[in-house]
Amino acid sequence: MARFTLPRDIYYGRDALDELKNLKGSKAIVVVGGGSMKRFGFLDKVIANLQAAGMETCLFEGVEPDPSVETVMKGAQMMREFGPDWIVSIGGGSPIDAAKAMWVFYEYPDVKFEDLLTPFSFPTLRTKAKFVAIPSTSGTATEVTAFSVITDYQKGIKYPLADFNITPDVAIVDPALAETMPQKLTAHTGMDALTHAIEAYVSTAATPFTDPLALKAIQMVVQYLPASYEGCMNAREQMHYAQCLAGMAFSNALLGIVHSMAHKTGAAFSTGHIPHGCANAIYLPYVIQYNAKDMRAAKRYEDIANALGLDGVPALCAKIDEFNKRMGIPKTLKEFGVEEAEFKSKLSDIAKNAIGDACTGSNPRIPTQEEMEQLFPAIYYGDKIDF
Repeated sequence: MARFTLPRDIYYGRDALDELKNLKGSKAIVVVGGGSMKRFGFLDKVIANLQAAGMETCLFEGVEPDPSVETVMKGAQMMREFGPDWIVSIGGGSPIDAAKAMWVFYEYPDVKFEDLLTPFSFPTLRTKAKFVAIPSTSGTATEVTAFSVITDYQKGIKYPLADFNITPDVAIVDPALAETMPQKLTAHTGMDALTHAIEAYVSTAATPFTDPLALKAIQMVVQYLPASYEGCMNAREQMHYAQCLAGMAFSNALLGIVHSMAHKTGAAFSTGHIPHGCANAIYLPYVIQYNAKDMRAAKRYEDIANALGLDGVPALCAKIDEFNKRMGIPKTLKEFGVEEAEFKSKLSDIAKNAIGDACTGSNPRIPTQEEMEQLFPAIYYGDKIDF
């Protein structure tokens, strides 16, 4: 038996934020990242709408990009002190992911972070609160997914947490928020969305319920991302919907080793953090070449190419390379700035960690340690994948 899970309600379109006025409850905590949501007036609007619904509000600010275990624990402590029956998170993937994890520790204070690392093993939520997610970026789709990515900076590892319990109850997809994204963030989140949809379509857990969502998302990203990158607001709106469709697909079909590798290298190198969407964009064409050695995966990639009017898998990889070049995304880890000596010294560990990542199990090919230690150098130097 399989399962397909989405939020109970998805409100979308301009002024969708106003739906917050209709929530029923007494207390709401709002979890937010940096200052952009406050600067553009969206945070004030959220709080005003919650107060119009008759709720007392509390604010947890300052969730960092790639939220830490420490931030999650601080937020959970504030929730335990305040006692909300609604958790509302607004911003990019980071504050929403952090709030999802806070939710668990709010309802179950004795749970340890390590207890959540086994996929789909969470305790039952909604004993104290329900969850609203309001994305401001067009990539992670965490507003409709069963995933949260939390970073242990002491270990230099991102951990994808996975459980249908943390699928939000309500998603509010208001395109006005996405209009404020800077250009580089538009590029990285857009390629993250494309990676989500492609990996969902070729995943071994793909189903007839997820395939149409993934293919439609791919078509929309390829159609609208270039114009969105250049600042077209209609394209920004369509990308906001496309990434949400991709999220619906991958939350149920799962992902693959592009994400496994990105999770385990984002915080691994001293030369600088690799933004998640950027890492996905770099790795994606190489992983397609690797996976396409599998006959089923090759057919799935052919389906994607056909849906885009492209001639086969090489053309699909070329299209991704074209998008990356157009948006200033490096082609290799070396070009990104990772130092060769450090890369070589950490290769064995990052390969092992990537294989052990939760996303690896649904990849079309399960790489051995030796294969992963070949794949990473190919991406570092820009070599063709022929194994």
